[in-house]
Amino acid sequence: MPHELDTLESTEARKLGKPVSRYLSTRNKKTVTERIEKKKYNPFLKRHTVHKEIK
Repeated sequence: MPHELDTLESTEARKLGKPVSRYLSTRNKKTVTERIEKKKYNPFLKRHTVHKEIK
């Protein structure tokens, strides 16, 4: 099955010393080979931040 779960983690929270927010997302690994980035809500910072895929 080409669709797999990926974990997205906030990029700004760790720099500010706050807890990181994480989301689960899916992608088709055969067609999307680069790592994904999405703007998601970070409840600890109370605003939307860029979340990048982690391994």
